[in-house]
Amino acid sequence: MSVADQFILFLASFAANWFSALSGGGAGLIQFPMLIFLGLPFGIALATHKVATVFLGFGAALRHWRESHLERRFSLAIVGAGVPGVALGASVILYVPERPAILALGLLTLGLGLYSMFKPRLGMDYAPRNRAGSGLAVGLAGLFVVGFLNGSITSGSGLFLTLWLVRHFGLDYKRAVAYTMVLGGVLWNATGAAVLGVLGNVQWSWMPVLLVGALLGGYLGSHVAIVKGNLWVKRAFEVTTILIGLKLIAG
Repeated sequence: MSVADQFILFLASFAANWFSALSGGGAGLIQFPMLIFLGLPFGIALATHKVATVFLGFGAALRHWRESHLERRFSLAIVGAGVPGVALGASVILYVPERPAILALGLLTLGLGLYSMFKPRLGMDYAPRNRAGSGLAVGLAGLFVVGFLNGSITSGSGLFLTLWLVRHFGLDYKRAVAYTMVLGGVLWNATGAAVLGVLGNVQWSWMPVLLVGALLGGYLGSHVAIVKGNLWVKRAFEVTTILIGLKLIAG
């Protein structure tokens, strides 16, 4: 890559991961298309993007860990239910017809943002629920499905995890984003990256620039989310989901 292309890649990576860390997902809105624009084929761009998002998780985790909002048992449930779904999704994505899946995903993602907008109090208060019995079982099944989406799609999968944690488990947006960034960003994305790295190809020569952009963007975006609080995070979530949904529908 030329120096100019590396600079463009860094700016795209930083911006994508800053927004993602603030809103609870959506790095693929900017980063994945930019990898294709700079010359990578779809499959290689997908694997490269997935590996880079692991470093987003590390950057965000460095900031969120200091707040100590993560509960150990609940974290284990998110990892245990979601990781198998991630592995399955990453295993099948390279064989799925692209356009119908993207269109359906765009409509669903747009619906997430509109749903949150028309629920003014959604995610504003911390009211944990569904931690046992049938409620927990439904929650774990939902985490598996969201994990499958995380492994198989490139734009906005973290947003599904954020909203599921808010809607079903009663988290506020700030706590939900912390779980999404630390557990989804590191462990879920690492699983998807490992599977795609085996089945596909990663453009490793581009990784240093993506790594720096992801670490800085993830850390600073998480800092803004923590400092500004739930209303900022909720609005960022809504804007990001609507933009991603419209982009995916437009193609």
